[in-house]
Amino acid sequence: MRTKTLKKNKIHVVTLGCSKNLYDSEVLMGQLKANKFEVEHQTDPDDAAVVVINTCGFIDNAKQESIDTILRYADAKKKGLVEKVIVTGCLSERYKDELVKEMPEVDSFFGTRDLPSLLKSLGADYKHELVGERLLTTPRHFAYFKISEGCDRPCSFCAIPLMRGGHRSAPIEDLVAEAKRLAAAGTRELLLIAQDSTSYGLDLYGKRRLADLLKALSDVEGIGWIRLHYAFPAGFPLDALEVMRERPNIAKYLDMPLQHASDRMLASMRRGTTKAKTEALVAAIRDKVPGIALRTTLIAGYPGETRADHEEMLDWVERTRFDRLGIFEYSHEENTHAFSLKDDVPAKEKKRRAEAVMALQQGISRELNAAKVGRTFKVLIDRKEGSTFVGRTEHDSPEVDNEVLVDAKTRYLRIGDFVDLRVTAASEYDLTAEPV
Repeated sequence: MRTKTLKKNKIHVVTLGCSKNLYDSEVLMGQLKANKFEVEHQTDPDDAAVVVINTCGFIDNAKQESIDTILRYADAKKKGLVEKVIVTGCLSERYKDELVKEMPEVDSFFGTRDLPSLLKSLGADYKHELVGERLLTTPRHFAYFKISEGCDRPCSFCAIPLMRGGHRSAPIEDLVAEAKRLAAAGTRELLLIAQDSTSYGLDLYGKRRLADLLKALSDVEGIGWIRLHYAFPAGFPLDALEVMRERPNIAKYLDMPLQHASDRMLASMRRGTTKAKTEALVAAIRDKVPGIALRTTLIAGYPGETRADHEEMLDWVERTRFDRLGIFEYSHEENTHAFSLKDDVPAKEKKRRAEAVMALQQGISRELNAAKVGRTFKVLIDRKEGSTFVGRTEHDSPEVDNEVLVDAKTRYLRIGDFVDLRVTAASEYDLTAEPV
């Protein structure tokens, strides 16, 4: 039973899924704030009249988390703890008709491209003059920075085009203006995100212009690091590597999901590349940008993956020695090309194969980190946890990569500052360091 009055003008936003979703929530909250709404994000709502849930529909685990969250707030509505529940994002885009039937407690469902309609349902106006502006949920010194939306790639396992539509690049001048606003507000690191950053510019300019974008953003005063995520290997614009090497404020870091090493798997996945081409690209990247950290993600248990395919992946990971690596267990997604294939690798075997890859990578990461002991790195200080300052080198992205730990009892460091630190100890995924 409700015990307190709900604020009619207060909205609680819940974000699930990836950094692209977080960016979308920040844009939504920026619009709501401009419409004089009080907005909170990821807190325990006690007096918000409306809850907006920005869902993920990427793989089974993410979909289940989204459904569980919707049900939790639908129950809160029944108890009078909130007045209205609105669902948006990828799950809603993909399964709206089914969700409407199964969850009548939800007031409205909106897709990934329905922001104006969502705002209208709340009595707010979509303000075109606010394009590129948003309410940051991250610490102000770093911000996710979406350079394009959607994807035109035909990957067999991926439902993103179903949820996000075709590839659409944001104009360079709009992105530069956004970067300047962020820098003026104290942002020091831009985390470039997209569904496919490699294809940036193709739709607007008729050619890939990632290199030109990197140059333009690098010229923005106050930005200390620019970090590139979600690069697709096929068609990767090598001229972007020249800019990475030449510009000191572009992090020597590249996130490039490669998914597999077996040619048979790559062909079935419709990745548009081969193992040999991938290895040549990795070699070119490391040659053109000495010291670059490479992050990749892989898939375990794709339909038809044999033990030989898995062993080939393990051998390739061991030889390539990625600096950072993550792996997903294959999720059989309806309406994707791979859904027509038999999902023939048992769940336990998918898990075993994924764990084998991560165990191998753990050892590689331990060795790579041990080699950093005694060296000095530029570190961005993210936060303080108890008696420890926590930061990152240019080789690490927030939440998914390694961290640098500094004893706060011996030296005060300011959050959001770049500091030179000497590494004194290393573990599999963390470095311990002290100020120089």
